[in-house]
Amino acid sequence: MSPNVKTEDLVDARWIADFLGLSHPNSVSTYQKRYPTMPRPAVDLGVGRCRLWLRPEIERWARQTGRLV
Repeated sequence: MSPNVKTEDLVDARWIADFLGLSHPNSVSTYQKRYPTMPRPAVDLGVGRCRLWLRPEIERWARQTGRLV
């Protein structure tokens, strides 16, 4: 059974880049490689397709790691 997710909690790489103060949404992929504790996408439709993260997980990770801008 799939977990229940509030659609308003789903965010894309552009939102994460803005939230973390990154210059480009592609930087989120770099962060994923550099920081193994960064939350992984809740939705990943494959190479070149949509990836969505859970906003509360990204916010919690940013607070815990001191990356809030």
